[in-house]
Amino acid sequence: MLETPPTATDSPPRGEAAPAAPVLHMPVDQRSASLVLLALLALLGVIFMLHWASAVFIPLMLGLTFSYALRPAVDRLQGLRLPRAGAAALLMVTLVGGTGWTVYALSDDATRFVESLPAAAQKIRQAARAQRNQPATTIDKVQAAATQIEQAAKESSSGPPAAARGVTRVQIEKPQFNLKDYLWTSLPGMAASIGQAVVVLFITFFLLASGDTFRRKMVRLAGPTFARKKITVQALDEITEQIQRYLLVLVLISAIVGVATWLAYMAIGVEHAAVWGVLAFVLNFIPYIGAIAVTGGSALAAFVQFGSVEMGLLLAGVSLALHTLSGNLLTPWLTSRASRLNPVTVFVGVLAFGWLWGAWGLFLGMPILLMLKALCDRVDDLKPLGELLGT
Repeated sequence: MLETPPTATDSPPRGEAAPAAPVLHMPVDQRSASLVLLALLALLGVIFMLHWASAVFIPLMLGLTFSYALRPAVDRLQGLRLPRAGAAALLMVTLVGGTGWTVYALSDDATRFVESLPAAAQKIRQAARAQRNQPATTIDKVQAAATQIEQAAKESSSGPPAAARGVTRVQIEKPQFNLKDYLWTSLPGMAASIGQAVVVLFITFFLLASGDTFRRKMVRLAGPTFARKKITVQALDEITEQIQRYLLVLVLISAIVGVATWLAYMAIGVEHAAVWGVLAFVLNFIPYIGAIAVTGGSALAAFVQFGSVEMGLLLAGVSLALHTLSGNLLTPWLTSRASRLNPVTVFVGVLAFGWLWGAWGLFLGMPILLMLKALCDRVDDLKPLGELLGT
């Protein structure tokens, strides 16, 4: 009779030890371990350099990103027989002028909104104090009694002497919030921000005016062979296309969120609805943090204006619904062809750049990941990293 060979599922006979599980022996190469250690040290050095020189890298990356976004408009203006430098200058002046006009048109509402913040804080404190004065539970009464006993013990041991008769107590009141004084004290920080904004504008202008100069230099530096030049051109084309699509989708979604926020708040009767619309448009460029800031600020503003928690929850719900619809419906639908990045990779990468560069890192994280993905897909040694970044 033919005997069937034993399979892996057959149990060993009684009294015999079970066979040991197969083990894959992989000898550790000292050279490989050294290369891994050097790679980790190089990565730590790059992270330290990006954080230490953030004042240089942030304006450079912002200018590069804006140049990718504005390049199609400059190309169209150049097609109208305008010199490229003149087209870039005209576009930059138009954008800066439009931004300045918007700020000037909303300056009165913004000033009243900022000046109402101290009164809002005072109203919140009064509401919290009134909440504490409500009938307390048994646990609250026990805690209050314990606090009073502890305070009485401290006063009996080292408390200040009682005020003599005929002595008038004086209470010093803090001056009210003054926007001009606040702007004057924060002038150095504002000057630094304005200086960085000017640097970003100049970098963007020079990149737009140069046209394909840097592109041709990159192709020339890629190597003498035609294959390397072709790969470099394909990588640059993909980077340009992906960033332009991503920024176009981001601007469109931010505009929809801003206009919807303005109309919804105006219908509810919220003060300074236009300011909230502009804030929703601007903060929507910052992933995750922007939506949280608008939702929380809207809830506080509604509570201060209407004096009820229900209105605060209503406005927070409206803001959260708008950002949820834009983030879960519009953004995936519009960005389905704009990028081929893994959502988990995007989330981790954006948080990492936010840790490095703050709010600017949250904005620049996605474009940097798009550049890295396009580069890794074209270089053989970096293709595993590109596979990790992809969907």
